[in-house]
Amino acid sequence: PGKKSKKGRLSLELQGGKWVTVTEGKGTPANDQLVEVFKDGVLLVDDSFAAIRKRSNLEKIAPNPSSMSVGIAGDPLNNIVMLTDSYKVTHHLQYPPGTTKVYSYFECRGGAYEDVCFFGLQYFLKKYLAGDVVTMDKIDQAEEYFKIHFSHPVWGYDGRLFNRESWEHIVRTHGGKLPVEIKAVPEGTVLKYKNVLFTMENTDD
Repeated sequence: PGKKSKKGRLSLELQGGKWVTVTEGKGTPANDQLVEVFKDGVLLVDDSFAAIRKRSNLEKIAPNPSSMSVGIAGDPLNNIVMLTDSYKVTHHLQYPPGTTKVYSYFECRGGAYEDVCFFGLQYFLKKYLAGDVVTMDKIDQAEEYFKIHFSHPVWGYDGRLFNRESWEHIVRTHGGKLPVEIKAVPEGTVLKYKNVLFTMENTDD
């Protein structure tokens, strides 16, 4: 049957002791269990492994606030401009004209086990998203690679495929910090599959 995406803005609520994803912006903000964990290049929650483990054992542990704006440095292969599937490099050509907001979400769509223990996002944010992760050097490196990767022996390279202008906008306007907001269920939370686990939305129109 294929995958079926949830519609509109999502919230995750506890209703009668059961996790429920509310779609199309119909949730109650006060009951939303998704927590803002990242915004505009800054990690906002930094839980210890011990706290995450306690949460996975169904203890109520509040998220630990943070303001980390420096990620993990020293990895020459850590270029956010290139860390993607090939077809996603061209997504900007597929959006309807005038698109200013993109709202995405992540869920476990199903499987042999219904229970999901959400874990690992914090590591990913620290390693790849926190701090000044977009630079002109990284843009140059990506463009050089994509010129080879997307080049056709007959038709050559279509310069529209790589959205260099928008990556440069992030450097010029945001100092290389990614203008996105991520909300997530606290790590270690155990819930049923087919519920929203985190959402992502751009903060720069």
